[in-house]
Amino acid sequence: MRLLEGKTALITGVANRWSIATGIARAFAAHGAKLAFIYQGERVKDEVEKLAAELGGGKAYECDVTSDEALAKLADDIRRDYGTLDALVHSIAFVNKEDLAGKVFKTSRSGFALALDISSYSLIALTNALVDVLNDGSSIMALTYLGATSIVPNYNVAGISKAALEAIVRYLAFDLGDRGIRVNAISAGPISTASSRQVKDFKTMLDKVESAAPLRRNVTSEDVGNTAVYLASDLSRAITADVHFVDSGYHAMGMFPKQTEP
Repeated sequence: MRLLEGKTALITGVANRWSIATGIARAFAAHGAKLAFIYQGERVKDEVEKLAAELGGGKAYECDVTSDEALAKLADDIRRDYGTLDALVHSIAFVNKEDLAGKVFKTSRSGFALALDISSYSLIALTNALVDVLNDGSSIMALTYLGATSIVPNYNVAGISKAALEAIVRYLAFDLGDRGIRVNAISAGPISTASSRQVKDFKTMLDKVESAAPLRRNVTSEDVGNTAVYLASDLSRAITADVHFVDSGYHAMGMFPKQTEP
């Protein structure tokens, strides 16, 4: 059964084939969705265009989400090429590498502003630009992480940005609810991507989750993609303003279990 047949989705945040957004795009395509993509800069252009061609030949638009002019152009391009959208996937985040280690109170004012602008405000900016392109009953989803509500050493201002992002999800859900547009977040467990590997001691995070999570495994971008399909489909038409954890149950652990020999 193809749950997204006849639906059109805009995917943000693809950097390469290991990106979480790539896993979501593959899952959407497998369920019949027509896809559009955005990217920023020549560095990732080839990868995004290659994925777009592989998954049905959708359009890939260059768009700087910190520019209102670029976002307005994106809306015009989507309207011209697709007409309307049924889903928007926000998988955009950026933090200066030096702000992903050490003490959070050492975060620079400019580094904090940059992280919040790109990682959090961009969801507001994208929604504002595309609100008239989104069909009633559409689904918006944003990628978040446990560091939004719990202390994850070295995640620092990235966690603060995710906390803001989750609050934005709730307020947008209220604002758009009269049109039946749902807004949710997916809190994925740690997945090895180009971005996540910038976090100091990231490998240790993977090892901790695998040993302590109820399911005793780390998650994959495919796992996240499956949840994203559900949120984009009509099966979730009464689900909004929530954070959906895809982390093998790790978020529910109050303390680590004692490790025993097999």
